[in-house]
Amino acid sequence: MNLQEFDYQLPEELIAQRPLDDRSASRMLVLHRGDERWEDRQFRDLPSYLRLGDCLVLNDSRVIPSRLYGHRAGLRSLPVGKNNPKRWQHLTGKVEVFLLRPVSADLRDWEALVRPGRKMRVGEVIRFDEGMSGEIIAHRECGERIVRFHGMADIYAALDRMGHVPLPPYIRRQDQPSDRERYQTVFARERGSVAAPTAGLHFTSQVLDQCRAAGAEIAYVTLHVGLGTFQPLHDEQLRERRLHPESYSLTRENAERMRDARRLVAVGTTSVRTIETVLARGELREGTDDTELLITPGCAFRGVGAMLTNFHLPETSLLLLVCAFAGADFALAAYRHAVHERYRFCSYGDCMLIL
Repeated sequence: MNLQEFDYQLPEELIAQRPLDDRSASRMLVLHRGDERWEDRQFRDLPSYLRLGDCLVLNDSRVIPSRLYGHRAGLRSLPVGKNNPKRWQHLTGKVEVFLLRPVSADLRDWEALVRPGRKMRVGEVIRFDEGMSGEIIAHRECGERIVRFHGMADIYAALDRMGHVPLPPYIRRQDQPSDRERYQTVFARERGSVAAPTAGLHFTSQVLDQCRAAGAEIAYVTLHVGLGTFQPLHDEQLRERRLHPESYSLTRENAERMRDARRLVAVGTTSVRTIETVLARGELREGTDDTELLITPGCAFRGVGAMLTNFHLPETSLLLLVCAFAGADFALAAYRHAVHERYRFCSYGDCMLIL
């Protein structure tokens, strides 16, 4: 498989930089796999495509403010405003820490991406404020660091106080207070993601009620979005069909709802990967584990019957999954149509329903 086969021309101005005022106001491109046709609709039309016996599967993982700014210990900070993301901008020793996931039961040790990476060796200490610091205690094979935090009793409280919303790099602006609410689904519950399960961002409580009224059950999985979802792909990963591990869980009640459904309608690639990972290991049942599943064209789908997803960047694992489900030629043709019709792409953009 050649990764370049999954490329397309995406004008930069089509990458949505801000969310719409109304979550449910996005456009929705509907793909019908059976006869390879599409139609331009609105996300609010989603309930009309659901039927009795469907189960809408949502990822209820909650995004944490996982981007931290600090400086190497021993350097003095500048007297600028509290919680200003540029407070270290003019310091020689500025450090950015992007948390990925905890690797210790007490939440002191975290896997993270650190910039500048080459300078931050084992033993380096990063000062975030007067009461909190982090120490580099290990390197990982793909460039990640293990950071051990000191000086705080509750890491999540500290992140809520000084962390920043982890907007993806293609959103070329600083995070704002409004992103704390908008870069979060209305049904988010379990803390742990460092990127939003973006297909779920379109839903409101009203739309969820309309989906139920159409006859669909609602079930939840929890997959904490991490490096596996957004890291750039490499040839070795394609050969091994393996991504960076991400943790997931499924409760007994939600597993039963999904088993009883006639059709599983997965919301987002993370829900798809969770369902297909669980089914690859047996039946849909409760449990907690990691998934490294990379879904590419040619992979068989064991449970997902339809999916809702946003528009993804070229040559990514997310686009490969869409091509696997819809068919590569059909999916890429639909993407070209979306570009021509000026759909909004990526996290804060429009969506696609694949039936």
